[in-house]
Amino acid sequence: MSRRKLRRAFSRLWLLAPVTTLGVGCSSTFGCDPEPRSETFRIAAISLPDGGTPTADTSCEALCQAVGGTTPCELTRSSEGVPEPDEVRCQVTFLCEGRRPEGLCSDGALEDRVPTLGALFARMAHLEAASVPAFERLADELALHGAPERWVRAARRAAGEEVRHARAMASLAVRHGAAMPEVTVAPFGDRSLEALAIENAVEGCVRETFGALLAGWQARCAEDVTVREALGAIAPDELRHAELAWAIDAWARTRLSEDARARVDAARHEAWLELERDAADSLMPEDVARRSGLPSPEVARGLVRELAKSMRLPS
Repeated sequence: MSRRKLRRAFSRLWLLAPVTTLGVGCSSTFGCDPEPRSETFRIAAISLPDGGTPTADTSCEALCQAVGGTTPCELTRSSEGVPEPDEVRCQVTFLCEGRRPEGLCSDGALEDRVPTLGALFARMAHLEAASVPAFERLADELALHGAPERWVRAARRAAGEEVRHARAMASLAVRHGAAMPEVTVAPFGDRSLEALAIENAVEGCVRETFGALLAGWQARCAEDVTVREALGAIAPDELRHAELAWAIDAWARTRLSEDARARVDAARHEAWLELERDAADSLMPEDVARRSGLPSPEVARGLVRELAKSMRLPS
C-alpha cells in the first residue's frame, strides 16, 4: 500500500468532516474508552428526541437514550429532601484507537465521578503513553529481523512523538478534571517475524491507521479550539505512523511464507470487522462529542468501512 494511496484516502475522507458538521457527523457520540462507565445527568437539562422535556412519566431508558447513553440506568436524587428523582445515571461507552502493545495490563480506568470529557482525554493520554513501549519494541525487533535502518529510526522517532502526544492529551485531561491513569505493560518476550507482522497488521494497519484518520477529523470538527490545536499537531505524526505500519507490512510479506501471509491477512480482515463493530457500539454524551470533535457511531462506522475499502483497492 503506497504512501500516496494512504494520503489520498485520508484527504478524501477528511473532506467529509466540514459537511457533516451541518448534520450528525461532528457532533454526536463516538469516543475513546474500551469499557462502559456510569455518568450522571440532570433530568431538567435533558432534551428528548422530539424536542420536548422529560416528565414524571418519562422512563429511565428514554432519558438515557436522549443523552446518548445506554442501560442499565438508575434514577437518583441529587440531595436529601428532593421528592422526585432529578438525576439519571446511564452507561456511556467510547473507543480508543492507536497502537496497543502486547501485554498492556492497565485499562485506563477512571472513577465514575471524573467528568466524561476529562475521562475521554485521560484515556487518550493513556493509549498514547502505551504506544511508546510498543514503538520501542517494534524498533528493536525490526533491527533484529534485518529491516531497513530507516524504518528502525522511524519507529524510534515515533516513540518520542508518542511521548509528546501523551503529554498533550494529559494536559487536556487535567484541564477538564481528570488525570492520566498509570500505564502498565508486562515485560516483552522474543517473537517471530510472523507474530510481529500480525500485530503490526492489527494495531498498525488497522487501529493506528483509523486513529490517524480520527485525529485529523477531530482537528477539523472539535468545538474546543484547544482540542483542535492539540489534535492538529498530533494528526500529521499519526499519519506518518500509519504509513510506517503499511511499509513494514509490505516488507514483512516478502519475508513470510504463503501460509504466514494468509494468517496476517486474516488477522487484518478480522481487525477491520471488529473495529467496525466497536465504532457502531460506541456512545458518548452529545456535548462531549461536540467539544472533542468525534463523529457519531453511524459516521464512524462509515469511515471504518470506507477506509478499509480504500486500503484494499489497487495502488
